[in-house]
Amino acid sequence: MKCLNTCKKLDVPCPIKECRMWIDYKKDYNCVHETVFQHGSLTLREVADRLGVSFVRVKQIEDKAREKLKNSLSDY
Repeated sequence: MKCLNTCKKLDVPCPIKECRMWIDYKKDYNCVHETVFQHGSLTLREVADRLGVSFVRVKQIEDKAREKLKNSLSDY
């Protein structure tokens, strides 16, 4: 968050690609935190646009994540 505050103060997108919160989306300072602060929940299409992948690929990832969660919860 300190990084985001600095970028906002300087009005420049974050250059630190190694950060796990970095996305290639300059409108949101290249930061997932800023995306969430500004937009809240995103549709799968909005996520796909920001990540530069297809809507179908985002849906595949979502489905796989839901299946993993379902399986992990059934273990309890």
